[in-house]
Amino acid sequence: MTATTTSARRQRLALIALCLPFFIVQLDATVVNVAVEAIRRDLGGGLGGEQWVIASYTVALAAGMLTAGSLGDRYGARRICVLGTVVFGVGSALCSLAPALPVLIVARTLQGVGAAALLPCSLALIVRQFPEPRARAHALGLWGGIAAIGLATGPVAGGVLIALADWRAIFWVNVPFAALALVLTCQYVVESPPRERRLDPYGLVLGTVALSALAGGLIQVGRSGWALPLIAAGALTGLVFVLAERSRRDPMLPLAIFSSRPFSAASAAGLLFNFCFYGTLLCLSLYLQGPLRQSAFATGMLTLPLTVAIGVGATASGRLTARFGARVPMLTGFSLAGFGALVLVAADSLPLVLAGGVVLCCCSIAMPAMTSVAMSTPPEEHTGLASGVLNTARQAGGALGTAVLGTLLTAGSTMSLAVPMTVVALGYAAAVGCTLLATRRQELSTAR
Repeated sequence: MTATTTSARRQRLALIALCLPFFIVQLDATVVNVAVEAIRRDLGGGLGGEQWVIASYTVALAAGMLTAGSLGDRYGARRICVLGTVVFGVGSALCSLAPALPVLIVARTLQGVGAAALLPCSLALIVRQFPEPRARAHALGLWGGIAAIGLATGPVAGGVLIALADWRAIFWVNVPFAALALVLTCQYVVESPPRERRLDPYGLVLGTVALSALAGGLIQVGRSGWALPLIAAGALTGLVFVLAERSRRDPMLPLAIFSSRPFSAASAAGLLFNFCFYGTLLCLSLYLQGPLRQSAFATGMLTLPLTVAIGVGATASGRLTARFGARVPMLTGFSLAGFGALVLVAADSLPLVLAGGVVLCCCSIAMPAMTSVAMSTPPEEHTGLASGVLNTARQAGGALGTAVLGTLLTAGSTMSLAVPMTVVALGYAAAVGCTLLATRRQELSTAR
């Protein structure tokens, strides 16, 4: 009994260690949104500087995950996760000490590199730490719930910290979280066995360049004339990357991983999930502060019900997945989100906006189940890489969603949610289709 209790305690602490980094990574993706004006007043710089304070982190995060997942399989996921946590903590400290805007942008890039290293590897370690399917479903539910709360809490935390101190506090707060995660990871998380394989320097370089250009171009859509050239360069480099990987004996990205229908469909669902979710959060923030004339602090406070819905939905997903399989929570989450988007299409008042936003945020019910499907099919030696592919697809979806939906929101003479939320509703309908493809094997097994 004592041994069982000790083992359960170690697993809980290991799960906390792996959830904390994902929480602060997601928090940092949105916490800066409410701080850019304060940063501009303190460090100077125009609109372009403000954009790159946000974009430098996102580009580095999206570009590095595929490489980090591959290196985690090669050298051990815990080793890469620990390294990423250290880099993220150091980058956060440098952000808080930045004396000028260029230094802050470089430090934000360093933060993104650290986040890219720890995010896919923390997911791969959870898959290894919890081999039993029901326990894994519960763990992924908690992991996804805490991360989603971090994403939605960003504007609230940013508003509070800036009101109590100044913008530097939003970076200082990461340091103790990173230190705690580092100690717990080293003490309680079991290392994944390294896989003996050759490094693929061509794949590492081409993949990073392609993802950097694509992510940067997507972020700059509607903001800069560099958007289309960056996207074209990213697409061309991506094509060269695919051709090079097909001819390599030991490629960084074995293309056979996409032959699994559940993995490919779940990854596509992940891209659609972030496209709709990230884009909606941006649209709601702009709409609340625009036509509804709410302050930045009030906007952050008004997102609290959305944060609660996200946390409850993602945590419940683990229990639903353990009991019914992945199809039920995925279909439930995406269907509710689509209904919430339709409410927002017609929303023209604060109560309707909040009601539609809360229902839409029930999409979090789908996220851990979707992750469970994607991570259940690749072989164990490719769990880090599979996590990198899934999270890269999600980050690409997030960048595309904020660019496209933000542009649609402000395209007319007056700001309206009708067009972008119609696109979101269609996106969630497509995610339902991806769910049916991803979970078809599960349903066939149940029928037998």
